[in-house]
Amino acid sequence: MDKLLKILSENSNYTTAQLALMLNEPEDYIKAQIKEYEDSGIIRGYQAMVNWDNVPDAGVMAIIELKVTPQKEKGFDEIAEKVMMFDEVSSVYLMAGSYDLALIVKGETIQDVSSFVAKKLSALEGIVSTATHFMLKRYKEGSVALVDVDEPTDRREMIL
Repeated sequence: MDKLLKILSENSNYTTAQLALMLNEPEDYIKAQIKEYEDSGIIRGYQAMVNWDNVPDAGVMAIIELKVTPQKEKGFDEIAEKVMMFDEVSSVYLMAGSYDLALIVKGETIQDVSSFVAKKLSALEGIVSTATHFMLKRYKEGSVALVDVDEPTDRREMIL
């Protein structure tokens, strides 16, 4: 993996001067590389990692598994494109395994998410079944720990 992309994916807040120093490259090269990544669609955007557990009234999040009927000559793409257009859906992933698509969905309440699944999502042609899993607590996301982690303590005792 490209070192610049790895650093930016973990913290996009570095300046180009800091990145140049970290990678031992000229700053002009770093600027040009970032622009090339943006222009080619490799870098699609930047966002802050927010610990929503610490934000009052932040709402709820759920992971929703979808089993779908793939469309002829389009596979799963057509239904994924329909699903990703809903405001409630923040992420869509094609999966291998017991279900086809995984969604991250946000709502103000559990009832809002439930209503979205029942009235909008399940009503789409091609959706065979759904399974909704509400997130209770996030510990780590995007390589960022969202909880304070104590350093492991060595509990071994010296045996004589």
